[in-house]
Amino acid sequence: MGARTAPRAGKAQGRDDMRAGVIGIGNMGSGLARNLMKNGFEVSGHDLLEHRMRDFREMGGIACANAAEVGARSDAVFVMVMNGDEVKSVLFGENGLLWTMPKGGTVILTATIKPREAREIAEMMEGSGIGLIDSPVSGGYAGAQGGTLTLMAAGPAELLDRNAPVMQAVSKVIHRVGEDAGMGQTVKACLQTLIGSIFSATFEASVLAAKAGVRGEDLYKVFSTSGAGCGCTNQALESVIDRKFEGTGSTISTMHKDLTISLDLAEELLVPLHMATSAMQIFHAGKARYPDADNWACTLVMEEIAGAALHREPQS
Repeated sequence: MGARTAPRAGKAQGRDDMRAGVIGIGNMGSGLARNLMKNGFEVSGHDLLEHRMRDFREMGGIACANAAEVGARSDAVFVMVMNGDEVKSVLFGENGLLWTMPKGGTVILTATIKPREAREIAEMMEGSGIGLIDSPVSGGYAGAQGGTLTLMAAGPAELLDRNAPVMQAVSKVIHRVGEDAGMGQTVKACLQTLIGSIFSATFEASVLAAKAGVRGEDLYKVFSTSGAGCGCTNQALESVIDRKFEGTGSTISTMHKDLTISLDLAEELLVPLHMATSAMQIFHAGKARYPDADNWACTLVMEEIAGAALHREPQS
């Protein structure tokens, strides 16, 4: 942890009066904060964007000027930022979280980053007296806001037990996937290869159907009631036929980043990922053409090539 002063001495509070923090109060982090409050936790938070801080204050959160202030007020802090560099800055940078958190506190890493970055962070935290739970999430915007996320949690059993109240407040299912930092991120990388591939195949199928003259509503009914129907397929196809390409809380940039992590891990381990590689190119095209849109906008690129688009047109 360099030459900086070690975190201050102190004792994290017990389960009944745990104070929670959230750093990164965007689409996902705002949902974490909302559900923590809903379950009775005092929640401190910080985000670089003022409108997010304003919304956080309005929902009842304690807005803090920086990560250090969140750390001083919290026993468990969820870190929901975009990438590994941002996580390191939040934890170890100027006004970093670890310089003020009470010993015995816990950082819950819910951001999706590279597995090796999670391991590096764990090494940097050694000797700090602060625990680390590597716990990326799945469930997207709806899961975050509804408190129904799936957590892929890696950490010592005692640490997971101690932080169960705050983790249960934001999730439907908590899977314990190992004790070592990086295992949560590894499972998430595997999951995203599948989700990205399902999304991409659904986009392609929708354009094929449109070109062939199939009604969007008919295709959705068949897909959603067949063996191919699942949450990912249904969400993707419904968004396409309803032409909802922005504001759904599932951005192209996030999936693009996640697939980059998956392919980076595959390269590190020398594992071929044919489907995920193809999916990555679809999302790469979507991000290049519609950088601020949601995942489903990848379909627009293919629609432009094929000259056909699928809409919800219920059969009379």
